[in-house]
Amino acid sequence: MNTFNSSFKRLLIVSYRLPFSIQQTSEGPSLLQNSGGLVSAVLSMAEQMGQNQGNAAAKIHWIGHGDSALQALGPDALENETFVAHPVYLDEAVNKGFYEGFSNDLIWPLFHYFPSYASFKEHDFDCYQQANTRFLEELTALIEPGDLVWIHDFQLMLLPDLVRQAIPSASIGYFFHIPFPNYEIIKLLPRTWRQALIKGLLGADVVGFHTTDYVQHFLQSVSEVLTLPIIDHRIVLPDRSVVVKDFPISVDFNKFNISGQDTEVFATQQHYKNLLRHNKIIFSVDRLDYTKGITSRLLGYERFLIQNPDWHDEVTFVMTVVPSRDKIGQYQELKREIEETVGRINGLFGTIGWRPIVYSYRSLTFTELMALYTACDIALITPIRDGMNLVCKEFVASRWDHKGVLILSELAGAAQELPDAIIINPTDTQEVADAIKQALVMPLVEQAERLVHMRKHLQNHNVFRWSHDFLSAFNTMISKPTDLETDLPIQPFVSTFSEARKRLLLLDFDGTLAPIVNDPADARLSESLKTILEHLAQSSDVVVISGRNRSFLEKIFTNIPVHLVAEHGAFLKKPDHPWERLDLSSDDWVEPVRLTMNQFVDRFPGSFVEGKETAIAWHYRKVENDDVEGHAIDLATQLRRVSSSTQLTVIQGNKVVEVKPAQHSKGTVAMTLVDQKHYDFIVSIGDDTTDEDMFRQLPNWAYTMKVGPGISFARYRLARQQDVETLLQRINDVLIEA
Repeated sequence: MNTFNSSFKRLLIVSYRLPFSIQQTSEGPSLLQNSGGLVSAVLSMAEQMGQNQGNAAAKIHWIGHGDSALQALGPDALENETFVAHPVYLDEAVNKGFYEGFSNDLIWPLFHYFPSYASFKEHDFDCYQQANTRFLEELTALIEPGDLVWIHDFQLMLLPDLVRQAIPSASIGYFFHIPFPNYEIIKLLPRTWRQALIKGLLGADVVGFHTTDYVQHFLQSVSEVLTLPIIDHRIVLPDRSVVVKDFPISVDFNKFNISGQDTEVFATQQHYKNLLRHNKIIFSVDRLDYTKGITSRLLGYERFLIQNPDWHDEVTFVMTVVPSRDKIGQYQELKREIEETVGRINGLFGTIGWRPIVYSYRSLTFTELMALYTACDIALITPIRDGMNLVCKEFVASRWDHKGVLILSELAGAAQELPDAIIINPTDTQEVADAIKQALVMPLVEQAERLVHMRKHLQNHNVFRWSHDFLSAFNTMISKPTDLETDLPIQPFVSTFSEARKRLLLLDFDGTLAPIVNDPADARLSESLKTILEHLAQSSDVVVISGRNRSFLEKIFTNIPVHLVAEHGAFLKKPDHPWERLDLSSDDWVEPVRLTMNQFVDRFPGSFVEGKETAIAWHYRKVENDDVEGHAIDLATQLRRVSSSTQLTVIQGNKVVEVKPAQHSKGTVAMTLVDQKHYDFIVSIGDDTTDEDMFRQLPNWAYTMKVGPGISFARYRLARQQDVETLLQRINDVLIEA
């Protein structure tokens, strides 16, 4: 694994649960830390940070919910040689609404695609906000310059932004341990809730998910909910970027590989095989949850038994369900359904000497788990939805003997990493039955071949690789220049510009050369950009191609020798020449359009109609109404029905609906200019739908750039309006240096 330089001094982990229990010793109570994968990964991560600081790894501070029993302990009991625990104490009613309510009765079912199980309660969301704020209070008391804060999972989705608001310079990571669903699911959340949750996650510098699918779902939600520009998996905010990436969580491969060969594990394994009369063993272990598909799995096994009577008395399904939330009615009902199904199948097919299913409702020790992993012939892992599922990875890592078959649900995140498993749909009982038959008769050579591939992948992508890659994402982000947010290859672009003999720059005004403002009359160029344009215009044809009227453009660009195109191509003014009118269509359409627009002015205070020489526009940037965008679409639909002898174009721009004759557009004027000279460099930059005509019609070798979010014909994207000035400064510097 490559080494790297980390600029972080301490690691602060924040999760709902503390990974410790209290053990009583002769010297008093002390922390007993869990041996789970996350703890191992965190220790590895802290070690890397400590080594790069030239010291032993600093102690890891872990902030998590603490029950009342911890309050009686002194600070010494909350610290061991590697960790310092910081319990967050919550009011009992707040914790119930936050954890059992919003987290587990809404986010959990909804994000696992069980919307009918979701409970939408305002009180629970209030508790969720209060609990996240309590975590913030504990965290802000700890953070020091140089710390890396790593927040985990869906219980704390608001916390990254809360930390960002409190400590703007903080380095914050966030990892989401469950599936992130598509936008159609996110849209079921009340608008204010979904905005708060998405905005909350964007407080982090790096946001991690298990799979590329979850990354894409999150980016789509960001685009839909907050309409922010996204470039190369970077979400661009006004003052910084958020990196969004997949980091598939994994297991400690060596731990499971070595433990599978342990003598105690081997003895327990042989004991199980003897008890089961050396039948073929199918094994599954799951926490009690409706997302795990346990009932569907049983029905698939039942179908296998119906269709394959020759396997009766030859195979045993060992199914362990780990207790979870069984005081909740929904889970009690699930447990009852599972046990009734097990009883029915055993009653139908079982004999005095054979139970088709050996069912237990309990937790397994590590030795018992390893014995079953290494004893079984089939691991049947078939969740209906799972963020990753580490059980399948543990099984593969434990099979040092290269024997056994993994049957895996395509709806588990791990299925994307382990294609050598038999991949099934868990709701298709026939496919499950067929997979069991296929696995039982699979030759040992094929079993070994599949396992070798999967084991090699897990060996190279273990839990330490996961934490290493997450930390590396921070170092990459820190070392990457942030003065220009774009997917444009900057150096080739600048080189092509400097080597060109005839250059054409086609630049929109609002949202491109000037920031969007509430009152269009207040839009201005920065003084630095004026200087840049003046200099560029001395050696290049610079064209400002805008929807603005002639008088406004003349006023803004006084004494700057650029070409001006007004009203989307209706007028053209070359330097030191009078205006040319390119649009000669009649204006019989203007009054009907104005009357229709005025109806919307009356309905939406703050909106107004702007009359131009060849166009008319309804502006609604100042309107404070959440539904105004939908009404703007209604207006555009009505305007397209206006009867006129002139063919019209209705343009839905940035907070404006505009109507103009269709004869001319930014695209037609751009192509007229392109045809006048043999340009060997063309760049076109714009931010809204009116610029798409240019992007679509220009030669495919031209540099076309969309500013901000949205689908576009442009080849490249600039994230922010200020990136336009930065880019123009870059090419202007080349001219100055030449």
